[in-house]
Amino acid sequence: MSQNSAVRDEQIQAINGRESIRNYRTLALKSALSLEVKGMKRRGRSAYAMVKDEFGFRGNKQKVLDQLQAYADEHILGSN
Repeated sequence: MSQNSAVRDEQIQAINGRESIRNYRTLALKSALSLEVKGMKRRGRSAYAMVKDEFGFRGNKQKVLDQLQAYADEHILGSN
């Protein structure tokens, strides 16, 4: 039975609690929006539309991504 060493060495971490889930979702939206800025498309509602609705940011995709990055730096990544 052969396993991929990257999977075997990686640690699994649980995400629980409202704040942790919200922070993880924000970072996932940031990643998705970054891919949309680079030209990738997705089915359903775009990350761009979700971020604009949830955070009230305005501007084109790149400007919204910049605002979301600043938000994540201040509220999520800066809190560690």
